[in-house]
Amino acid sequence: MTDRISLDRGRPFFAVEFFPPKDDQGEADLWRAIRRLEPLDPAYVSVTYGAGGSSRDRTVRTVGRIATDTTLVSMAHLTAVSHSVTELRHVIGSLAANGIRNIMALRGDPPGKDPLDEWEPHPEGLMYADELVELCKQSGPFCVGVAAFPYGHPRSADLESDTEKLVGKFRAGAEFAVTQLFLEPDGFLRLRDRVAALGFDQPIIPGIMPLTSEKTFHKGPELSGSPLPEALVKRLEPYTGDQKTFRAAGMEVTGELCERLLAEGVPGIHFYSLNRSTATTELVDRLGLLAPSPAPTA
Repeated sequence: MTDRISLDRGRPFFAVEFFPPKDDQGEADLWRAIRRLEPLDPAYVSVTYGAGGSSRDRTVRTVGRIATDTTLVSMAHLTAVSHSVTELRHVIGSLAANGIRNIMALRGDPPGKDPLDEWEPHPEGLMYADELVELCKQSGPFCVGVAAFPYGHPRSADLESDTEKLVGKFRAGAEFAVTQLFLEPDGFLRLRDRVAALGFDQPIIPGIMPLTSEKTFHKGPELSGSPLPEALVKRLEPYTGDQKTFRAAGMEVTGELCERLLAEGVPGIHFYSLNRSTATTELVDRLGLLAPSPAPTA
């Protein structure tokens, strides 16, 4: 059985997000990354859940194996898309049966290729993420995390209403939030200030994707709705077409962003790993996020 997530470590932490493997090679890659990261003592590792529950069984199986076969604290993503309340209760029960005590409760993207398509609830399902948080909390002693959007969810009317949605999830019982990825700190810091102004102090953890390729640089903001800063585009433009130098420059940019966030007092960093370990390991080392070694015994 995995422990409940504890974010009060007395020092900045890191966490890692994986997605369920689609084939044998993907599974081998994932477990290679997990074994390399395990000694670094992340606060938790999370496993995503495909649109419409398309990876539901793989999510449950993968996060269950992490709970039983490693020393890591695992968290399963769960979305309300295409699920009735009865089906959601069944999934939550499956997670509990696999020893999982941590859930990332998300409304989720609509099924299909475009995550910005109109969202429609299952006729016997849930409409909003706060309802899913309530269902998880009613179903057992789960630690529940939720999503936050530094620049607002694409379907939110404005930042104020988007912030109200986030604090509504905290009111429903969520213990912490993880943001969509972003490339500059100001939107995150303003979000944190807005939440604090409303009287909520749950941890908001920045979600960061290491900039290891031109694809992640452009595709990440497109999917998350965060802006692509013009100054950053100009800074990385000289390295276009050269994977090695682009990766080095992109990792420098990512390291600087994380250093700024840690200086601003964030409790830790949630890394979107893309099922790889090298970039995350490099950043954890640079940022001094490794767990302190135990004191030698006499």
